[in-house]
Amino acid sequence: MPAIPASFFGIAVGLLAMGNAWRVATPLWHLPRDIEHAVTWSGIAVWFALLALYAWKWLHRGDEARAEMNHPVQSSFAALGPVASMLAAMALLPWSRPVALAVFAVAVTAQLVLGLWLYGRVWQGGRQPETVTPAIYLPAVAQNFVAGTAAASFGWPHLGMLFFGAGLFSWLAIESLILGRAALQPPMPEAQRPVLGIQLAPAVVGGVTYLSLNGGVPDLFAQILLGYGLYQALLLLRLLPWIARQPFAPSYWAFSFGVAALPTLAMRLLAAGAGGPLEWIAPASFAAANLIVGLLVLKTLGLLLRGRLLPAATPSR
Repeated sequence: MPAIPASFFGIAVGLLAMGNAWRVATPLWHLPRDIEHAVTWSGIAVWFALLALYAWKWLHRGDEARAEMNHPVQSSFAALGPVASMLAAMALLPWSRPVALAVFAVAVTAQLVLGLWLYGRVWQGGRQPETVTPAIYLPAVAQNFVAGTAAASFGWPHLGMLFFGAGLFSWLAIESLILGRAALQPPMPEAQRPVLGIQLAPAVVGGVTYLSLNGGVPDLFAQILLGYGLYQALLLLRLLPWIARQPFAPSYWAFSFGVAALPTLAMRLLAAGAGGPLEWIAPASFAAANLIVGLLVLKTLGLLLRGRLLPAATPSR
């Protein structure tokens, strides 16, 4: 049985984030609630299956799991496990608060421990420039932003503010590091370029967190975050031919979190009374997100059916 990479949790993150977008879009535009439920429960099913497979990896391929956790780039993707779990907790909340709360408690504890361990290694130095990729956002930025949103959804906004602060200032510090590597070092290898999709996420995921904490007020800062997210989306569109030299692989799911969070932020601003360009940005970005995530699903299923999704199993000795 092949051992899944930790980066596969990005599939669950993308599906669960898309389910969150549908939870906002359904009442806003009176869309069928069955679609929202189908997307959400698909994400929960994928998340649960990946948790089981990843636990199997640690039990039966412990050497591979530890090697991945010691890798300067691959280890950052382990943070997607707690991120997916916190998104799952929010998705489960309307159905069962005790179950959702249990998932959140475990996930938020794991994200704090894992984030401090992984981000602490950056502060210890010795990292080579080629290992600085947008994946470095995941332990300190993605985990804290999602923890802030989840805490607010459980009715603890003051706890969420603490996580939001940790994520916000980590994002501002790390982005300059990533831009410096991109501008001053050789181009990223083709196999790594899809990871640039993560670059879209901090502004819009942080914007969703901010709205969850400020009572949903579409104030200046919330719209500033959306504006920067839109600029990052246009930048990635400009870079897409360069990124797409890498044939489709599961790494393209790096785009999905930001792609789903951007319309979520725009729709929440629109629902709260913001107007102007949001009246067309919200529906256009929501339609684009469904198209992109749907394409990722189809491409991933195609790899699975051809037996090319998972890495080849290492023969047991």
